[in-house]
Amino acid sequence: MASSDSNLVAFLLGGKDSDRIALRLPGRDYTYGELQSAASAIAGHLLRLGGRYSDRCALISENSFFWVAAYLGILRAGMVAVPLPANFPSEDLAHVLRIVEARIAFVQREFAVKAADHFQGIHLVTDRQAPSVWGSASQTTLGQACTEGNCSDRPLPCVGRQDLAALMFTSGSTGTPRGVMVSHANVMANTESIIQYLQLSERDRIMAVLPFHYCFGTSLLHTHLRVGGSLVIDQRFMYSEVVLQTMIETECTGFAGVPSHFQILLRNSSLRERTFPCLRYVQQAGGHLAPVFIMDLKKALPGTQIFIMYGQTEATARLSYLPPDLLEKKLGSIGKGIPGVKLQVLDETGNPISPGMVGEVVAEGENITQGYWRDPEETVKSFRQGRLYTGDLATVDEDGFIYVVDRDKDFVKCGGKRVSCRQIEDRLLGWEGVLEAAVIGVPDDVLGEAIKAFVVPSKEDSNGLADRLRLFCKERVPSFMIPRDIIVVRCLPKNSAGKVLKRDLKNG
Repeated sequence: MASSDSNLVAFLLGGKDSDRIALRLPGRDYTYGELQSAASAIAGHLLRLGGRYSDRCALISENSFFWVAAYLGILRAGMVAVPLPANFPSEDLAHVLRIVEARIAFVQREFAVKAADHFQGIHLVTDRQAPSVWGSASQTTLGQACTEGNCSDRPLPCVGRQDLAALMFTSGSTGTPRGVMVSHANVMANTESIIQYLQLSERDRIMAVLPFHYCFGTSLLHTHLRVGGSLVIDQRFMYSEVVLQTMIETECTGFAGVPSHFQILLRNSSLRERTFPCLRYVQQAGGHLAPVFIMDLKKALPGTQIFIMYGQTEATARLSYLPPDLLEKKLGSIGKGIPGVKLQVLDETGNPISPGMVGEVVAEGENITQGYWRDPEETVKSFRQGRLYTGDLATVDEDGFIYVVDRDKDFVKCGGKRVSCRQIEDRLLGWEGVLEAAVIGVPDDVLGEAIKAFVVPSKEDSNGLADRLRLFCKERVPSFMIPRDIIVVRCLPKNSAGKVLKRDLKNG
């Protein structure tokens, strides 16, 4: 049997001062000792519920002590965490719960009530007392789980480094969510690499506005717990002034965000007028941040290191970074591979490209995950001979720095969210007045990319179709999937095989 030290929880929490603050939330701090105790108790409770080694356990909640404690408890029990967003579309939730065969789920009260139909036969643990969910196998609260778990006499299992720690769901090429299989070793390797180039220590405190169900957000949790630092959890980014003030009051040394976070802060907040005496660095990933914003950020935070980074869920989180001292010299570059990662741009024959040529970004390293859950066809496409083929097209300069120029896969990175164009098209086609639909991404100053939809009406009378379709979208799809622009056209450009030529839409 593998050593218990192979468990990610031991890696993250082992050897920490139990009185040291790990999480800071509005009105309440939580120590490393409280996290250790909660993780062990929740693990015990999961075993009492009949949870078994390698069982998948869903986790649906906003950032909170509940999320962190549940996540650590699931891992400590030798089970596999399946983090999902609290606003997950109903059909996607049903699909995920079915394919992972979840028998236990930690669910925030509000979502448990809203999505009650999906939890039949599932043991539910909520953050606080919730109305009875008809058909659930059982219901407890986090507090009850901790109390009952502490009474468990069942031994906690050991895990191996290559055992699964989490299934991180991301949209697939078909628009259907697919689970990236992340092992304990993947997280350990990526965490150590990030710590090394960011030079993190127990003195660091990060403002966490990114959701933990997103691999970038989870990486903040992993890295800061590993070094004995702390995380300030704040869900109020829509009130950016509150977040900025909290960063000053809690003496945050770091901030992390996707392009839209920085665009909002630079264009719609008092960031430029404020002083952050403790802010040592900021991290940007989750999509392309335009060079004009990078330079504006450098001017707004003159004493702060700015790390421009690149990654994928399939790589646990991080693949590359651009050193802050090269920000201007290599403006627009994603840098080079992080420690322990070999990052190349290869041509169609598998050879490294010459400067100025375009190829696919390919990665190797211990952080490369094991593929997609029960999807061997898609796994073979992206994971070959120990390498991750990212699907992103890029070029390199004479010094080997990488510049992403396009995405080979049909996705839009809107406000840091990776959105499937096909999935949006399917939703649009749910409106009976639409005959055909095509979705593309277009540049947007705030979101990085915005969604633009072209629709062909099923009837000649298309007056008001765009407005009616927009109302339809507001009722049926998450807000981040609603197109910014809906253009009604007579036909879509197609090739001889009848395939829509999206490049023509982008150039039109």
